[in-house]
Amino acid sequence: MLASITKEGTGYTVTFERRLNHSKEDVWSYFTDNEKLPKWFSELRVEDLREGGHLSFSMGDGTYQTMTVTAYEPQAVLAFTWGEDMAVRFEFRGEDGGCRLVLIESIYKPSEHTPKDLAGWHVCLDVIASLLDSGQPLADRKAHWRHWYAKYAEALRQLQ
Repeated sequence: MLASITKEGTGYTVTFERRLNHSKEDVWSYFTDNEKLPKWFSELRVEDLREGGHLSFSMGDGTYQTMTVTAYEPQAVLAFTWGEDMAVRFEFRGEDGGCRLVLIESIYKPSEHTPKDLAGWHVCLDVIASLLDSGQPLADRKAHWRHWYAKYAEALRQLQ
């Protein structure tokens, strides 16, 4: 299902939700364990996991972007900046037999890259679900991304 996209001034608030049949502890570990992170987001690393701490994002050229942790509640909330253009917030809500994972991305300065990012987050969440369910990532992640990229590009066009 497509994320909810709301226009906020010149930017957007995008909310993704996934109901996962796994404990919030298991889901949380995919966001905070540097052994599990590369399975769904190879460029991301936890460096200092606390409010005011930071994560790093490999730019692929030997340099790293530092993202400040703005909210941290173990097994409940992990939020961080992503440059000057956006903020990312993950919420982990325990439910009977599982966890509701909510990703809220605040995009302050949309660009032509925005639908690519949204498709990327969509696929990342699907990869996490697949890893939790089967221990395996999605079979064709690139085709999955192309499918969702077209949908997010169209959704953003309709909001302009």
